[in-house]
Parts: sequence; structure tokens; C-alpha cells
Amino acid sequence: MLNILILGLGQCGNRILDAINREAFGSGGTFAKYYSRQKFPASVKTIAINTAVNDLKELKNTLAKDRFHVPHLHGVGANRNIGKQVFEENKEMILEEIDKRGSFDLIFVITSTAGGSGSSFAPLLVGELKRTYNAPIICIAVLPFRAEGSIFLQNTAFCLRELVATKSSGILLVDNQYLKKYSGEDIKSAYDKINTTTARRILFLIEALNSEMLMVTDLGDLKTVMSGGIGVGTMGFYEASKGSTIKSTILGSFKPSGLLFPANVYKDGARAMLIIKGDKKYLDLDLVTKTVEELSKEVGQVFKGVLVKKGRPKVLSLFTLNAVPELEKLYTVAAEAIRFEMEKREKSKKQLDNAFAHIEDLEPIY
Repeated sequence: MLNILILGLGQCGNRILDAINREAFGSGGTFAKYYSRQKFPASVKTIAINTAVNDLKELKNTLAKDRFHVPHLHGVGANRNIGKQVFEENKEMILEEIDKRGSFDLIFVITSTAGGSGSSFAPLLVGELKRTYNAPIICIAVLPFRAEGSIFLQNTAFCLRELVATKSSGILLVDNQYLKKYSGEDIKSAYDKINTTTARRILFLIEALNSEMLMVTDLGDLKTVMSGGIGVGTMGFYEASKGSTIKSTILGSFKPSGLLFPANVYKDGARAMLIIKGDKKYLDLDLVTKTVEELSKEVGQVFKGVLVKKGRPKVLSLFTLNAVPELEKLYTVAAEAIRFEMEKREKSKKQLDNAFAHIEDLEPIY
């Protein structure tokens, strides 16, 4: 059985982690966490880490022992410079809390790229974890709505650059703006749906890595896939409807509506992993193999795993990319926002200096 650590950093990472814990407790209702045990598909430890104590208090499904408050009043106010300083001041305490959980075969670090605590902690923590643990570290990085403001955009730009520089085992992108258009709901409901969707895909992956399969994918395959292309990718998902073939179900997981980040998998894909789960009567293994062989000609190396479970087939696709055009667009917008803020600040300072100039040669009279 794999030993897996899932770290949720900052408000966004905490909430996705809370959704993971909710799914693990099942449908036991509000009090499930008090009278039942988490049914993870592997040996999983979770820790929600945050400087904002109120964010930690809001969690409904994460046990008190799995919430770690890094002391700094009530958050870092989306200021990554302050966040980095707070991390360095509390680094030993954070690592000690993680070390209590034992050793790990796989580590997930979940964070928004846009906020303060999560986006500043994530690159630094990944660097420390690489030095401490001989385990793959996969970052789940959540991108903001583009209209959330210049501070969030600049945080995203610098956080992602730093995450790539850590040379973790790979980064899987989740794009709130992209997913919102498929949810068709208000912002809060969209956030909740995105968090649940991301949580379920992580658990699907963990279940597959820790199960006996007809066709096998394992941790080694995951590492190979995540090292493909530029080490950045995302996940797709599709659930078969009545009458769907296994081929259409596999290809459905590459459709835009099933992806967590906008990508042309066929054009920009580097490597992929497909995990197919369903009742044996739906699983035509010859057709699965043929479909994967066809995909390999377009996407690159494709690993496949088949997990026999009750129900119609569900497919999780995980892939890395050779190019991410959407990120280039984001960086263009972020750069414009930063320059605009600089111009506004310089203009405001000039106006203030002009106002002060009126009394430059004067003294107060009493």
C-alpha cells in the first residue's frame, strides 16, 4: 500500500483538501468525521496549512489534528514577500509537523497560485520536501479568474515561475476561469464544484495507483508521464453514458469540457496516462489497446490502466504538455496589470509631490 501525503496550502488548497476529506468520509452527513473513519483508497495523510486561522476554522471535514496554523496574525494579505518571510521564520515547525506523519511514496501539494500564504509557501515548501523526502512531489496549482485583480495576477505569474524552477515531479493546472464557463453557476457554487471536481480526480488517481488492475499503471508510470514535455499538464475526465463505447469514453476524457485547464491535447500533448474504471462487461480490452495505440501516435507515450469496478466506465486522463499557449496569454495579461499598477503609483506619487510643493518654502505659524 502506498503512503501518500496531501498538503493543502492557503485558503484554496485548504478547501480542496477539505473536499478530499469529505469524499473520503463518504455520505455520512455533518457529523461523519466524528463517528466514522476516512476510507481513503491508500494510506493517506492530510494537512491543511495556513497563516489565516479563520480559513482553517471554516473547514468542515478536516480533523483538528490535520489543521496547522502558521502564526502570523490573520494571513499575509496576498503579499508573497511577507508570506515568504513567514515561511522562513516557521520552516522548522512546518517540517516537523509533516515529519510526524512518517515517510511517503508520493506527495501532493495543492495551492492557489494567486493568494498570499499558499502561493508564497508552495515553491519554498516543495524545495524543502525535495531535500527531505525521496518521493515524487506533484503540485496541483489553481489559476485565478483573470478579473480578480492585478495583485492576484502578478502572484500567479511569479508563483508559477518559481514552482517550475523547483523542478518538482510535475505541475497539474486547474483553471478557475476556464472551469467557470462549464459550471454555469454563481461564483461560490462554481468554487465548490471546482474543488469537488479536483478532489475526486485526485482520489481517482490514488485509487488506481493503489489497486490491482487488468492493465497496470503504477507510480513509476506516473513519474514518467509527469517528466514529459515541460513538466506541466492537467487532468481530464469522462463518464460513459448509456450506449457509449469504451473508445468514445476514452476519447471523451480529452474533450475540452472534461479538462481542468484549456489545452489542445492532440497538438500539444507530450505524455499521457489513462485510467479506465468500470464493470468488466463494458471493458473491451482489445479496443482499449487499439484506442491507446492510436492516441500514442498523436499524443506521445500513453500508459494505460484498467480497474474493474461496478458501473459504467469512467476514464481519468492525466497528461503533460509540450506547450501551454493559455499560460502565455495569462503572463501577457499579468505583465500589463503590473505595468498599469506601476504607472498609477508613479502618477499618484507625482500628484502628491506637486501638492507638497505649495508649502515647500513655508513654515507653520501658531
